[in-house]
Amino acid sequence: MRWLKPWAPRPLPESLPDGEEILWRGAPLLAPLAVHVFHVRKVAVYFAAIVLWVGAASYADGGSLAGAVVAALWVVPLALAAVGILGLFAYLVRRTTTYTITSRRIVLQYGVAFPMTLNIPFKHIGSAALRLYRDGSGDIPVVLTGGTKIAYPILWPHARPWHLRRPQPMLRVVAEAAQVAELLARALAARSGAERPPAGADASSPATPDLPQASSAAA
Repeated sequence: MRWLKPWAPRPLPESLPDGEEILWRGAPLLAPLAVHVFHVRKVAVYFAAIVLWVGAASYADGGSLAGAVVAALWVVPLALAAVGILGLFAYLVRRTTTYTITSRRIVLQYGVAFPMTLNIPFKHIGSAALRLYRDGSGDIPVVLTGGTKIAYPILWPHARPWHLRRPQPMLRVVAEAAQVAELLARALAARSGAERPPAGADASSPATPDLPQASSAAA
């Protein structure tokens, strides 16, 4: 089927200006996306607990062991359907997402039903952070400066969780996240240095963006 093709980077909507180059392109990893974003593991554990509870309740009510097993098995198709739907959506999100870091901006291309492209010039990025998982993948959220705002529903799932008032665009569960964050930090610093005004210039010019701050989380 056409939609079962593996991930391939989407072409940029237009050619980059002279002097701008692509530094990195990637997408969310499928298994970490399913686990950390769509919580497939938690849903599976939840349904496993329901299966055990239904079986135990049936047996405690005086039923036979075979009857308890049969009663519990009625929940299994629902569990498989829920986990399958979440896994499928994670696959579609991965397949339709392309993250691009250039020497001047971050570009997010995403959207399962309605493809969208979000350009974030470095001048609108105040800081970036890094959340690592045990497998080396990680999330890289960026804080937007000034009055730059993007609606959370438009960004999701490429947004930092629970930051609803001031949504933060985020590269979700990318491979080798530490190296990608370091690359982004160097690009932000290089661009900030190139745009830094000479001595005596207006003090209201943009400040140097903070470098990514590392933190870790369990898988």
